[in-house]
Amino acid sequence: MDATSPVCTLADERPETNGLLPLARALAHKGYAIARGAPLPPDFADFWNDLPLDTFMADGGRYRRRRYATFALEGGEIAPRPAEPHYQSLSYNPLNGGIARHFVPFAPEATTHPCLLGLLRDAEALFARSAPGARWHVEAHQFRILAGSENAGLPTPEGLHRDGVDRVLVQLVARHNVIGGVTRITDPAGRTLDRTTLTVPGDLYLLDDRRVMHEVSPVRPEDPARPGWRDVLVVTFRRRD
Repeated sequence: MDATSPVCTLADERPETNGLLPLARALAHKGYAIARGAPLPPDFADFWNDLPLDTFMADGGRYRRRRYATFALEGGEIAPRPAEPHYQSLSYNPLNGGIARHFVPFAPEATTHPCLLGLLRDAEALFARSAPGARWHVEAHQFRILAGSENAGLPTPEGLHRDGVDRVLVQLVARHNVIGGVTRITDPAGRTLDRTTLTVPGDLYLLDDRRVMHEVSPVRPEDPARPGWRDVLVVTFRRRD
C-alpha cells in the first residue's frame, strides 16, 4: 500500500454542502440516502482483482467473487476481528442463509487501507446523530459480480430483502462493460421508494435496514463479446450491547 493513499470520505467536501449533514438528514427522514462520490484510489480498487469464487451459492451460480472481514468500531477506533463465518438466517436470506459461510478474508493491506478506515469512521460519525455512543459490529464484503455472454450476474440473488442489521453501506468500486445493476429501495411492504444506479466509482447509498428493503437488478455485458463485471464494497453495521 502506498503511504500517500488518500483517506476516503462519505462526505462531499465542498464547504457549502455541510459535509455529512445532508446524508444524516436523508437517512433519518427517509430511511436511506444516496450520494454521488469521487473515484476511489486505484490501489484500493485493485484489491477487487484478487477475489476468489463464492462457493456457497445455492443456485449453483459461478458469477460471484468475494472476500469478507469483520471489525469492532467504537469512538473512531477500528479493530479488525479474528476470522469468523458470515451467517444470515433463512428469514433474511432464503437462498444462501441458514448456514455458516466461511469466506476468504480481505487481504491484510485492504483491512488497514486509509480508504476503508476513512469510510468506516465517516459512517460512525454519521450514525452518531441517531445512535450516539453506539458500539458497532461491522461486516465488510468485497463483491465482484461477473456478467458474460452466456449468463447475467445477480448482485442480489436472494431478491428483495433486508440484511438483518441496523445500517447498510453500498459503494461502487468499478463497472466494466455492464448494463443494469439498478438498485430498488422499498418500504417493508415492497412499495418502491427510489431507484438508483451506481455508475461512477465512489457512488454510494446508505440504508436504515430496519426501515427499508432493497434489491439490485441483474447485470449483463454491454458488449457480449467481452466479459463484464460490477465491483462493490458492502458494509453492514449492527449495534453491539
